Amino acid sequence: MTAEETAVLDDPVGASLHGHHAPLGRRLGRAASYVPDVATFSSVSADPGPEDWADLARLLGPGAFADMFNCPAPPPADWEPVFVLEGRQLVWPGDRRPAPAPPAAGTKLVELGAADVPEMLALVARTAPGPFRPRTRELGTYLGVRERGTLVAMAGERLRPPGWTEISAVCTAPEARGRGHAGRLVGELAARVLARDERPFLHAAEANTGAIALYERLGFVSRAHVTFRGFRTP
Repeated sequence: MTAEETAVLDDPVGASLHGHHAPLGRRLGRAASYVPDVATFSSVSADPGPEDWADLARLLGPGAFADMFNCPAPPPADWEPVFVLEGRQLVWPGDRRPAPAPPAAGTKLVELGAADVPEMLALVARTAPGPFRPRTRELGTYLGVRERGTLVAMAGERLRPPGWTEISAVCTAPEARGRGHAGRLVGELAARVLARDERPFLHAAEANTGAIALYERLGFVSRAHVTFRGFRTP
């Protein structure tokens, strides 16, 4: 895998919003953002000037939240800092597909749709895997694991820069952990991404060593350290 092949992952939000996810976004000049019910991720150019930040502020509106996905440039001083989170970007290194994981007894892997959103939001509220909003599932395929009909784990596709798909929202209810659900979901999603001639990648908080270890066991390798920052517009 060459640096040229992975360069698009330096700004996966902007690459997604100017490509596959354009129908789910909004743009002004070189600034772009998802519509609020889908995601709060925003992007400016790699070398933003004052006019780019002004365009993003106008795009989002006053007092709005901007989730800047590893943007190296700081916004103007009148933007209010909300959070900083250190993270890791991992990528699938080749074309081989992960070995399928056997299902846990009494479970069923299902595709999740609009009717499942209330359960998905409830699971996210319990497990805090990262940003997830009422229309986030429209970004791609979401899979879940049900035990006796109850949704206990899920994962899905989020950012879609050209040639890549991010696996995200990986979460398991506390009472269902230790049964291999996360590995099975990530492996199944990775296989589907590879089957359409794209490569999977994902992100994890640097402090979430358990998640990083799981992804590395599945075959992902670290590509870059990333810093997620959130701001509120003036």
